Parts: sequence; C-alpha cells; structure tokens
Amino acid sequence: QKLGVTVRFENINMEESTSTGGLCCVRGEYVIIVHSRATVKEKIKVMIEALRHFDLGDIYIKPVIRQLVEGNEE
Repeated sequence: QKLGVTVRFENINMEESTSTGGLCCVRGEYVIIVHSRATVKEKIKVMIEALRHFDLGDIYIKPVIRQLVEGNEE
C-alpha cells in the first residue's frame, strides 16, 4: 500500500500463459497480478519477485520478508 501498488488476483488462462503472475504497469500505475489458482508458494514467489523492483529502504517490512526480497534466504 505504501508503494502505491495494486495487487489483483485474476484467473489467468494457463493455456495462453505459463506464468502465475507478475508486475506490470497499467496506465502508468504498477499492478501485481497473481493467478487466483496459484499455490501459496507460487503466490509468495510472484509477490517477492515483484517487490524486488522497488526501493524498500524507507518502508518497514518484517525481517523474514525483507530477507526473501533481498535474496538472502530462499
């Protein structure tokens, strides 16, 4: 929310895409689209990958999540 990023859970047609989601820009606004039927692990991976595109230095994030975003722990 502090980043001004919208998260949308959508039913992605898996016949047309192999992705479970990701970050995109729609009309100048960042949106993270996550496949609504993705597993919890896949949803977390999509969110972590998307957050890596932003400067999170001034935003409080729980330490365990920050480690994942910074790639210090998988």
